[in-house]
Amino acid sequence: MYEVTVEAHFSSGHYLRNYYGKCENPHGHNYRVLVTLAGEELDETGLLLDFKLLKQVLRPTVDYLDHQMINDLEPFTTLNPSAENLARYFFDKVADEVLRVSEGRVRVKDCTVFETNTSYARYSA
Repeated sequence: MYEVTVEAHFSSGHYLRNYYGKCENPHGHNYRVLVTLAGEELDETGLLLDFKLLKQVLRPTVDYLDHQMINDLEPFTTLNPSAENLARYFFDKVADEVLRVSEGRVRVKDCTVFETNTSYARYSA
């Protein structure tokens, strides 16, 4: 099994609903996102998927969240913008497009969202 991972960054604010402590108040993070793909076969160039193409697939989701109050954006107007939910959100947004551009040869293995350098959540299906 081959795997490739790309990293992206964005800065946003959020707060957690139904949480009692510092995180119930609006605050910000410099988020770091890792998206890992997996597949059995390389293309004719010897790549699982070109890093540049994966970054292009990831960019619209990063741009949507960057420098925003995440709680004001769908689906986070009702879904708590926890690191766990953000990891699932990235997974869902990227998964279909990766399958399309790779013609079904590559899938998203997991997405990891770092809120800090030492705290992160990961989602995989």
